[in-house]
Amino acid sequence: METNEKLREQIFEIISNQISTNSPPETKTTYDRLRSQGFDDFQTKQMIGQCLAIELFEVIKFRKPYNNERYIKNLLQLPKEPFD
Repeated sequence: METNEKLREQIFEIISNQISTNSPPETKTTYDRLRSQGFDDFQTKQMIGQCLAIELFEVIKFRKPYNNERYIKNLLQLPKEPFD
């Protein structure tokens, strides 16, 4: 299994956990909204994963605190790709 596949699996697991625990609730709301717009499970988690990856990158690379406000803002803008 390639590194990218492992990373994607881990990000998808985080998303699944966020959905099942409803924390933050915007993850499940966004998931449901995108699914109702016709995106499949993989596409939906991939889009949410982009928002999550931005936060993980900031935490790991720049040692910045996790920015839940930015994460939620980016979720609400999907399917537009997050740039913030």
